[in-house]
Amino acid sequence: MNINLTLIGQLISFLFFIWFCKKFVWAALIGMMEERQAKIADGLEAADRASRDLELAQEKATDQLKVAKQEAAAIIEQANKRANQIIDEAKEQAVVEGDRLKVAAQAEIDQEVNRAKEELRKKVAVLALQGAEKVLEANIDENANRALVDNLAAQL
Repeated sequence: MNINLTLIGQLISFLFFIWFCKKFVWAALIGMMEERQAKIADGLEAADRASRDLELAQEKATDQLKVAKQEAAAIIEQANKRANQIIDEAKEQAVVEGDRLKVAAQAEIDQEVNRAKEELRKKVAVLALQGAEKVLEANIDENANRALVDNLAAQL
């Protein structure tokens, strides 16, 4: 009978232990497990959000890279157009400057031709006068010579 009484005492102790655990320990354990479960769920949700944010950031970076490439291409195209425009302007200026130099050179050539003609007229007049003197075998005075030379030069 000793064993039965021990068994009943152990049963009462065990039931008291179960009641105590259920009343004080079990609630605390369940609360900690629910808190831990909530933290894990929040962590997983944060990881999912971070993953989605990363994907969005990568897409946004890709879009911005495309836009930047398009802008760079537009800037390069604009620079090429401006370079071609500058080259065309330089060509036009060179043509204008060439024409101006050509006109100036032509004017200088015309002046030199006129000087050469004048010089040639004077020499021809002097030669004609010398030839006339030899034909006439007479010497005309200096003033008359000049008048003849000027008259002959004007006729040539």
